[in-house]
Amino acid sequence: MVDTWRSHLLTTFSGDDAGKPAWVEKMADGDDAGFFGPGSAAWAVHGGTATLIAGIRALLLQTLHPGAMAGVHDWSRYQEDPLGRLSGTIRWLLTVTFGDTAQARAESTRVGRYHNRVVGTYVAADGTEHPYTAGDPELLSWVHVVFTDAFLTCEEIWGGTIPGGADQYVREWATAGELVGVVDPPRSKGELTAAFEAFRPSMKSDERVAEAVRFIRNPPLRRTMMPAYRILFAGAVASIPAEQRRMLGLRRPWWPAITANRVVLWGVGMILGRSSTSEDAARARLARLARTAADDPT
Repeated sequence: MVDTWRSHLLTTFSGDDAGKPAWVEKMADGDDAGFFGPGSAAWAVHGGTATLIAGIRALLLQTLHPGAMAGVHDWSRYQEDPLGRLSGTIRWLLTVTFGDTAQARAESTRVGRYHNRVVGTYVAADGTEHPYTAGDPELLSWVHVVFTDAFLTCEEIWGGTIPGGADQYVREWATAGELVGVVDPPRSKGELTAAFEAFRPSMKSDERVAEAVRFIRNPPLRRTMMPAYRILFAGAVASIPAEQRRMLGLRRPWWPAITANRVVLWGVGMILGRSSTSEDAARARLARLARTAADDPT
């Protein structure tokens, strides 16, 4: 049963039942330590199991910007191929975190090329119609702020100590934002909170949001995975501020979702192991580079 669950989880996250698709194995190659490296806040946060809840939280909150929601509604294939979209996002996250600098830049460029064709119009919270592109500075900033806030919040609730603290994580992950075109991303927890608050007038709830929330609540996962997913979903909901929960049409669970998720994440950690295949590949790259440097007489 443990082997089956491990296979299901790895296939869901990476598209490969061993958790080693070609893009993960490629991380063992490369010529430098990458943008972060061992001991960094990014490695600590993105290598932990709390990312499972953070991803759900980020998806839920991203729907509240009508421009971002329009892009998803008009262009995303999340309903036809949700796991493909999920694995694509995970590929970017892990490559930027654990890959070398060239791989991180190349992956961010790949994501940017996909976004170049995403254009349309949306109705803002004040009722006016606006054009959008996926590369619009406001939308890029919104996605980055929500993502960073989600992963930081969930790590603070369910994870361990972050090297350098919350400010260090926000400062480090600003680099990832810049790689995909975010202008002047937040570089401290205080700046992140202020950036999120600045978006409040832009947030909007409508039928598109409700449709996306219904899908995120009940994604087409394997039946054996759904009980655990429902607990993860409840944890994500519990971690969202009350105002945004109301806009999403969600209620905080009456049962102890925070504690229940500690149990689920412990179980996931036992199944998947202490380190991810991406982190293992990165450490293999660093070991190779260290051996090469030691053998170089110059």
